[in-house]
Amino acid sequence: QVQLVESGGGLVQAGGSLRLSCAASGRTFSSYTMGWFRQAPGKEREFVLAISGSGDVSYYSDSVKGRFTISRDNVKKMVYLQMNNLKPEDTAVYWCAAASVVTTTANRYGYWGQGTQVTVSS
Repeated sequence: QVQLVESGGGLVQAGGSLRLSCAASGRTFSSYTMGWFRQAPGKEREFVLAISGSGDVSYYSDSVKGRFTISRDNVKKMVYLQMNNLKPEDTAVYWCAAASVVTTTANRYGYWGQGTQVTVSS
C-alpha cells in the first residue's frame, strides 16, 4: 500500500516556476514507479512525467520536455515535479501516482494522490 499527498500548487504567471511535491507513505516506496498526471477542465487526463523506482529511467511528455523535471528521494519518500517556463496551457490539476512497473499509462497506476491545482496566468 502507498499513500500519496501532493502539495506546492498555486497561481503563477507565464514564464514562472513551481515545484510540486508528493509525500509518500509505505514500506516499499522505492519499488514503485512514480508518475505525474494532469487534467484541465473539459480535457482528458494527460501523462506528464514518470520516474522508475531507482530513478534510472524517466519518461517525459513532449509538451513538457525541456521545461519540467521529475526527481525522487527514496530516503525521504518524496517525489518532485520542478516546473519551469510555465505556460497557460499547463493550467490543470496535477496528481502524483504510483505504479508497479515503469509506464506512462494512467490505468497502470494503482495509487493516486488527492491532486493539487496549478494555474498559470497570461
